Amino acid sequence: MSTQKLYAGAKLRETRTRLRLTQKLFAERLGVSLPYLNQMENNHRPISSAVILSLVQEFGFDVGELAVGDGERLVSDLREALSDPIFRDGLPPLVDLRLVASNAPALARAFLALHHGYLQANERLASLDEALGQGGVSPGASPWDEVRDFFHYCDNYIDAIDRAAERFAGAAHVDESVTNALESLGIRLRDAEGEAVIRRYDPGARTLWLSTRASAPTQRFQALHQIALLTQNELFEATLDLARFHTETARDIAKIGLANYFAGAALLPYGRFLAAARETRHDLERLAQRFGASLEQVAHRLSTLQRSGAKGVPFFFVRVDQAGTITKRHSATRLQFARYGGACPLWNVHRAFETPGRFLRQLAETPDGMRYLCLAREVSTPGGAFRAPVRRFAIALGCEVSHASEVVYSEGLDLSKSATFEPIGISCRICERRDCHQRSVPPLESHLKVDHNRRETLPYEVAG
Repeated sequence: MSTQKLYAGAKLRETRTRLRLTQKLFAERLGVSLPYLNQMENNHRPISSAVILSLVQEFGFDVGELAVGDGERLVSDLREALSDPIFRDGLPPLVDLRLVASNAPALARAFLALHHGYLQANERLASLDEALGQGGVSPGASPWDEVRDFFHYCDNYIDAIDRAAERFAGAAHVDESVTNALESLGIRLRDAEGEAVIRRYDPGARTLWLSTRASAPTQRFQALHQIALLTQNELFEATLDLARFHTETARDIAKIGLANYFAGAALLPYGRFLAAARETRHDLERLAQRFGASLEQVAHRLSTLQRSGAKGVPFFFVRVDQAGTITKRHSATRLQFARYGGACPLWNVHRAFETPGRFLRQLAETPDGMRYLCLAREVSTPGGAFRAPVRRFAIALGCEVSHASEVVYSEGLDLSKSATFEPIGISCRICERRDCHQRSVPPLESHLKVDHNRRETLPYEVAG
């Protein structure tokens, strides 16, 4: 089996800049010549195993940062953006996109921001008559998308907040009682019976109301969310300042996201949760029971265990609704999800709605040849009363098969046979597969061949 060469010039330059070393001094510490370092930083040569070893020994570098990071996300986002019909010359070769992502990541992000602005402008133009009738058009990009991108490119791991939550959880004994943590802050807890809220806080009375209809894990999470807003405001504001959001709305939405992050990290403290995950071989039900959390909270937290020097298994995590729309997405693996629209219909997450209360397992292979162990489960949120609406979602958690032995859900599956891996994609419009029987729309970057005298599964043939 051939080993894929590792080109990570941008990460190498970033490391040297962070250490405030000149190229000459950096080359000396790595034991290479100055021209050789220059060639690696400009991706003219791959990073050798000797250099990787020197990075670890000299600087304590986390090798995992070289394998998965912004590069794969940028390539995925560039492919999707360049599939837009406005680019009539077709999609550039994958190798070119990888060169752009690795050699000029700032330029790639600028292009994505420009394309996103173009899409937003088109949407505003399409609704101009209605907007003028209402007295104006709201400028700027979608604050929601801007916040999602912020967490996406942070690898969904924010070290300062994660560590602050871990310290708080230990000092406040969150695992014993969130009520004690509230009382220590002088906050009274009351039942929000009869109110159409999950959480409501009165700063003047220092009273927190929580819905009794919500599950116990949800109540704990919401209490920790409010505690985060009260105790970590300075840290949140500093983080938001660094993020440089374009609108106050985006900043406000991001603050909710940061408080949610703190709540999840306090409910499932990094060190203890990572140790428990390894001990149970990532058994979601056992972890949920041990930490008093929901299956969704556990699955989401597993996908964020990316602390430098103490990383867990790299998982992807998504949540989809019954229409197939992705409502939460994060990937610490090479698998990156489409920013817009639904997920591949061949993926087992869609079948989870048919089998409530059961875990579905799937061995899947993406068009790039990567293989994954995928786990899916329907998760319903009861309304808590007669006629109250039930929110239904399905969650999916997965890892590359190289980590499958560390996950209990791989037991009994034959990982050695190619036939056991089902072909899946990302989204139809950027999927390279030509013979998919579930394709909903043609791939935008490909030519189609139409034969009026022949019909197979699809009314056209993807010609390349």
